[in-house]
Amino acid sequence: MTRIERSVTISGLALAAALLAAPSAQAQSADMTFFVTSNGPGKGADLGGLEGADAQCQKLAQTGGAGSKTWRAYLSTQAADGKPAVNARDRIGKGPWQNAKGAVIAKDVADLHGAANNLTKQTALSEKGEVINGRGDTPNRHDILTGSQADGSAFPAGDDKTCKNWTSSTQGAAVVGHADRQGLRDDEPSKSWNSSHPSRGPDGGCSQADLKSTGGDGLLYCFASN
Repeated sequence: MTRIERSVTISGLALAAALLAAPSAQAQSADMTFFVTSNGPGKGADLGGLEGADAQCQKLAQTGGAGSKTWRAYLSTQAADGKPAVNARDRIGKGPWQNAKGAVIAKDVADLHGAANNLTKQTALSEKGEVINGRGDTPNRHDILTGSQADGSAFPAGDDKTCKNWTSSTQGAAVVGHADRQGLRDDEPSKSWNSSHPSRGPDGGCSQADLKSTGGDGLLYCFASN
């Protein structure tokens, strides 16, 4: 076999391997039931309410090949204007949930909110199957909007923890979780994936600039609810 023939053969084998791998990757994406959004709507914590946030999840799921499912953003709202609170944990279905690479992050709602869930920097992937920047990366984007307590329930009415229930980029603050479950310093204890701290910044806490200043980018956790 000549050198040219050998090169052609090797190239052909590599192409065949890539073609065989492609359907497997596509199948995993189609089976995806959890992801972190690769980007936010761009208006800080003004997501257009829960409906706008769900639409963002649905749109990105479509690009990831899993748009046939019904997607919900992991967000709580507080009781206001005669409307009751909404708990993030009640919006996301029953599970189990897996990421774009097929790794199961939790088998059910109780598991998701327990210490043994499999949500880490390596598993909290975007709809594209990419790792979200965390502590030590530039820029850090590990702050994920939730407006939730650690058990996935809404905060009591009063002190705004949801930027006017996800309709304001100028008023209030938003509780966030850390997708990598890490603090900002080595001496800081690990942080909760869904309830680490309120947003803050030069504009108060809800603008895009505010979210970026504390290590975020207006990103969301998205779960397939069916």
